[in-house]
Amino acid sequence: MSFTTPPRPLDVTALFPQLAPLARTATRLHPRPGSPTVHDSSVGGPLLWPADEPWPHCEGPHERGATRRVLSPDDIRLLRRNHAAIASRRHLGSPASRPTPEELATEKRILQGRPWPEDPVPLLPVAQLYARDVTLPFSPPGVDLLQVLWCPFDHPTHPRTAVFWRSAGTVTDILDAPPEPPAIKSQGYLPEPCLLAPEQVTEYPAFMELDKELRQELGDPSRWNGSCPATPQEFYENELSTSPGWKTGGWSRWGLSDPMPRRCPECGTEALPLLTIATLEWDAGSDSWAPEEERTNPTPLLRGTPPANFTLIGIARGSSLQLHVCPVSPSHPHIELVQ
Repeated sequence: MSFTTPPRPLDVTALFPQLAPLARTATRLHPRPGSPTVHDSSVGGPLLWPADEPWPHCEGPHERGATRRVLSPDDIRLLRRNHAAIASRRHLGSPASRPTPEELATEKRILQGRPWPEDPVPLLPVAQLYARDVTLPFSPPGVDLLQVLWCPFDHPTHPRTAVFWRSAGTVTDILDAPPEPPAIKSQGYLPEPCLLAPEQVTEYPAFMELDKELRQELGDPSRWNGSCPATPQEFYENELSTSPGWKTGGWSRWGLSDPMPRRCPECGTEALPLLTIATLEWDAGSDSWAPEEERTNPTPLLRGTPPANFTLIGIARGSSLQLHVCPVSPSHPHIELVQ
């Protein structure tokens, strides 16, 4: 696979040279449905996990809240296959495009739900990133593999993540069949297995992370020499600052709140973006970031609902879960940020 982010509409540093020292490199992961193995960088794929290392579990609590039913991972996979089969027949028109009696019966059975888990819940694989494929910001010496898992229940408003750094060469005996949780709070907490097509892009801070003087300059339409087709702040945020979607490094994206301090809980150093776990690869406000290849050859059946949701993850109604780590010591506790 190869995906290419279109060039930005303009070189923002030519108009605002103060931004040049603030440039950071982000690696867009471009996850797309596939069949990854333990030796691949992936989202939702199997992990290179040592057979002699206990699989991580979440002790809870796992409160029910307003959740009406929970499903097992296999339930969700079967529902997705059913929905994909129905979608593949839509072009045939009625009655072929309608669910079959067997498909309806399967969905009815699955949606009866599973018992609420009482024991510790095995974590689910979210991402596995090899340094040969993806730049791993702040990785410890000798480490070439990052693994991220999560508990598929809210703690309190999103899954709780666990981060593991490894040297892949030390894993010689691989765990064949990791345990899975008996139930998952939301279908959007089970990532669809995806392979990656990493691509590096340049990012600049979100508008509200800039100092007051630079915000005033960027917000002045006369400074854009007629090259700003929208309001300056909106144009900068959507087109020029931070890329949407799954990525490592770069700058934090904001939207649900103004920027807030992210200090390492252990040493107080400013924590920096490690991995962005995104619901959407792009949306109506950021569709200029959609890869060139998918503009000329779109694959709508792979995008899920809503559009550009290839991983089928859903976080806080379309938000992203951003993991920040301490640049001094990535082994310090990481910070989770929903935006």
